[in-house]
Amino acid sequence: MTRLLIIGPPGSGKGTQAGHLARHFRIPAVSTGDIFRSNVNQHTELGNQAARYLDGGRFVPDHLTNALVMDRLLHEDVRRGFLLDGYPRTAQQVRELDRMLAAQAQALDAVIELQAPDAELEERMHRRAQEQGRTDDTIDVFRRRLDLYHRQTHEVVSVYAGRGILVSVNGSGDPDGITALAIAAVEKFLAAPRHPS
Repeated sequence: MTRLLIIGPPGSGKGTQAGHLARHFRIPAVSTGDIFRSNVNQHTELGNQAARYLDGGRFVPDHLTNALVMDRLLHEDVRRGFLLDGYPRTAQQVRELDRMLAAQAQALDAVIELQAPDAELEERMHRRAQEQGRTDDTIDVFRRRLDLYHRQTHEVVSVYAGRGILVSVNGSGDPDGITALAIAAVEKFLAAPRHPS
């Protein structure tokens, strides 16, 4: 059983890496985006509540995001492990995830943090915006998203680093090379003997 979380700034290719890592470790990738879409499309009670925020271009509030994630983590396919992508984003959500997992006598095994310089992330975003013809992906919008990520996620990263389960991976360069680095780093971490903190 392997329970992982992947964290990375916008433009880091986190979603792509999450898919590769989930396949390698033979566990489902669980992303908040997929959870939202699935519930909205199935018109679940939680999905209908989330749709009111998503349709207005607003963030889904914590209490609703927490409930949607908790519901997903009760599904049969994640009993033997999962890779979380996009949650938790805040210290409050970390506490909520701790509570969810503890209720099932579970805990995260490792947290993968993709690291890349802001300048490289901006360049990737600019290239992607040109390739896809996306006019909404301006440098200013991206920088605001990046700033929000740094402010919110710093505390999340600090919590997991303090628990000794943070695995930092160089997210610069070729995507296939990043995947290989991430797999090797996680496998090495999981194989190392644990010492009580």
